[in-house]
Amino acid sequence: MTALRTLVIVLGDQLDLEASAFDDFDTAVDAVWMAEVAGESTHVWSSKPRTALFLAAMRHFALALQDAGRPLHYMHLDAPGNAGSLDAQLQRDIERLKPSRLVMTTPGDWRVLESIRVVAKANGLPLDIREDRHFFSTPGDFAAHANGRKALRMEYFYREQRKRHRVLMQEDGKGDKPVGGQWNFDADNREAFGATGPGAVPPRVSFERDAVTREVIALVNTRFADHPGQLDSFAWPVTRAQALESLHAFIQQRLPLFGRYQDAMWPGDPWLYHAHLSAALNLKLLNPREVVAAAEAALRDGHAPLPSVEGFIRQILGWREYVRGIYWTQMPGYAQRNTLGATEDLPAWFWTGATDMACLRDALAQTLTHGYANHIQRLMVTGLYALLLGVQPQQVHAWYLAVYVDAVEWVELPNTLGMSQYADGGVMGSKPYIATGKYIQRMSPYCRGCRYDPAQRSGERACPFTTLYWDFLMHHERTLARNPRMALQVKNVARLSDLQKRAITERAADIRNGNVGGGQHDCAN
Repeated sequence: MTALRTLVIVLGDQLDLEASAFDDFDTAVDAVWMAEVAGESTHVWSSKPRTALFLAAMRHFALALQDAGRPLHYMHLDAPGNAGSLDAQLQRDIERLKPSRLVMTTPGDWRVLESIRVVAKANGLPLDIREDRHFFSTPGDFAAHANGRKALRMEYFYREQRKRHRVLMQEDGKGDKPVGGQWNFDADNREAFGATGPGAVPPRVSFERDAVTREVIALVNTRFADHPGQLDSFAWPVTRAQALESLHAFIQQRLPLFGRYQDAMWPGDPWLYHAHLSAALNLKLLNPREVVAAAEAALRDGHAPLPSVEGFIRQILGWREYVRGIYWTQMPGYAQRNTLGATEDLPAWFWTGATDMACLRDALAQTLTHGYANHIQRLMVTGLYALLLGVQPQQVHAWYLAVYVDAVEWVELPNTLGMSQYADGGVMGSKPYIATGKYIQRMSPYCRGCRYDPAQRSGERACPFTTLYWDFLMHHERTLARNPRMALQVKNVARLSDLQKRAITERAADIRNGNVGGGQHDCAN
């Protein structure tokens, strides 16, 4: 029997036959290791859609590995003797297989990386950690960009990326001018739907469940029966072919109007003109280069306008790369940041959707049903409410990581702690993203059918968003007054009388005590 040279570790978000871990793979002396373990669904209270997507995609990738003739050691979740955690299962299999070395592509989670390092060291095995080629830049590239800068702003990193990779750049011989004469068309991409709604939005791209996916859904419904969410509508892409089909459908059907309506919301319609590609990208079923190339081709062909194409590419080439750079240059301490000193518990109804606030009820319902919400719902509905309420950011992080199918910590943590909750004190954003309920009223019709009035800041009909906005400004007035971008908002506090301030404070206390908006907000898990 030939001795095992290399055990290639493949995690659930590394489902790519061309990953760097396979660069020198020799089927005669190497093997692949994959494991489904309950610990990856219980270290946060992972929703059924999220767990099902990872498991279904992993099992389909295992079939692809077998088709490619690569020896595979795969531990199923329900197999006898499953150790329950990645490190424990890896330890058992190292003892059994006796490899000479371990190889892996860089994980997307600091916790997982450290646990594998510990196992490798305990067994005296070299661990070769290779760059993840599913990004335009490396953590080292971002560190070089960050060196010497007082502030890390996505816009400047994005422009560097555009120039470096020749994306949406004029072919004028110099290579330093953007197509269309400007770098950012965000101002053109903030329209709301009219009174008649979004119109004939293309149907969501969905995929029929094969035997593998059906088996996973049955397993998740049984093994994680008490976890949030449901799987009746599960239809996410779980293979490379399905992911490519999703990309093609987005480019053809949704990209032309993506930009114009990327911040709009509409009750009962979670899909609208968004791409729904983040999960496939984060599982590595799609490569961002092919996604960006497809969007650029749509512009060249006259199929989609520049504001839509630029807005979409900015999310992939700009924001996605920037967030990953923040994660790997700021961890592990970043995960514990809480600049605003927030201490409230996450409302229990975040796990059930049982609230009488129309916007939150709809966003939470679709999140629990599909494991999905668009970026504006995450930032300016669920995230905004948690920020204004003063929820401890680590609880918000655990919720986002648990409920969304595209959540891998490298992308979720900075978006939650930094962008959404301002817990990093401005590393990612120059100011807290706060607004009254009037923002939601402007971008959606939610307020028409809600019992609360976004124009009122106190009293029984006052919108909790509006009450908490003013309470947030008062509570953090000294801190926010030092931020130039918050100066005008903070000055408005001085216009309030003592009576008005007292009424806001009392209403905010009622909200935090669970007397307004939903049930008592102690942790559900």
